[in-house]
Amino acid sequence: MEENIILSNAQYQELNKRLDEISNNLSIMGPNPEQFVDNDKFVKLMNISKRTAQNWRDEGKIAFSQIGGKIYYRYGDIEALLKQHYNSAFSPDFKNKLGK
Repeated sequence: MEENIILSNAQYQELNKRLDEISNNLSIMGPNPEQFVDNDKFVKLMNISKRTAQNWRDEGKIAFSQIGGKIYYRYGDIEALLKQHYNSAFSPDFKNKLGK
């Protein structure tokens, strides 16, 4: 037998507030590195063209899975690509060494 639960407006608002907090905490943690994203989402996420994504696959810059004509990337592989091409901030006296 199904049981109905009745909440007051204040209880309902508190429940929504807690759900929003949980949702925000999950989004801060970021996506699961084992989760896959399709090519369309990948190009939007990286702000690149489909041709650039194809070049990166052809050059072996990013690992991917292909099922038929559909391409998928793991979030962990996207993160690895970004970390591999990460450049640390230059020291304040870097410009002085360049004579600027």
